[in-house]
Amino acid sequence: MIKVSVVIPNYNGAKFIKPCLNNLKKQSFTDFEVIVVDNGSTDGSPEMVRDIWPDAVIIGLDKNYGFSKAVNEGIRAARAPFVFLLNNDTEVDRDCIKQLYIRITSDEKIFSVSSRMLKMSDPDIIDSAGDLYCCLGWAFARGKDKKKEKYDSPAEVFSACAGAALYRKSVFNVIGYFDEKHFAYLEDVDIGYRAKICGYRNVYEPKALVLHAGSGMSGSRYNEFKVVLSAGNSLYVPYKNMPFLQLLINLPFLMTGIMIKAGFFIRKGLGKAYFKGLARGIKLCFNGRKFTYNSRYIMNYIRIQGLLYINTVKRFKD
Repeated sequence: MIKVSVVIPNYNGAKFIKPCLNNLKKQSFTDFEVIVVDNGSTDGSPEMVRDIWPDAVIIGLDKNYGFSKAVNEGIRAARAPFVFLLNNDTEVDRDCIKQLYIRITSDEKIFSVSSRMLKMSDPDIIDSAGDLYCCLGWAFARGKDKKKEKYDSPAEVFSACAGAALYRKSVFNVIGYFDEKHFAYLEDVDIGYRAKICGYRNVYEPKALVLHAGSGMSGSRYNEFKVVLSAGNSLYVPYKNMPFLQLLINLPFLMTGIMIKAGFFIRKGLGKAYFKGLARGIKLCFNGRKFTYNSRYIMNYIRIQGLLYINTVKRFKD
């Protein structure tokens, strides 16, 4: 019986895909299948997948539709009740899937489990220990650039980093799939947000270790492509998930967050890209679909608002 479906989105990932798949072969947990969703690669990486893992399911798309559509195609094709989303620029520890599976099956209200992602260039440093989201409209990786020993305990997180996280497939039927309007970036925060509204949990499992090269698709931590998408999506996430009153409460914080980010990217020489992204975000708010408010979840909305305040303090404290 297949218990986990590993879904790997790929776009011209010839540089990364071989070590990624070879490390999966070493897993102590063996009840899994591999699904690679290829976004119209032209570098021969789909052929590499077939050579390395002949039994892998390869879903070929005709062009680069982005992360969200790729993983949605993989999730729909998955035969297992749990789906492990994995970036192609990663290498997993042999017990990674096992530890994620143990954690997610411990509580039926857990939607996602985030792994302890370490920098491939320096495995003593955290790349992500789950994602947090604050009332400034910022999402940020918990523990980013800090020593891994500081994040060796399980924890609740706002959302799992979809670069290496296990999801309960049945919940997608309740909250919807990844929003393809995001293309990439913050789509994991959005889906974690929806899960929390509906009363599900997102957690962090430190025993599940993953090395991450980082920015395998975009090429660097700050670049025009990433800034445009992230800026737009940072407007869309609160608009989509917050009811009108909550948006009104958070508006001063959201505007403050926008101004701080604008100053930051202007100093980086990426101000034009940031404002282009904000314009894209406004269009997303008009063209996208809000997550329908349901009064039965009122206490969840209140708890989330409290988390937004707490995470704002954490962002500046850390």
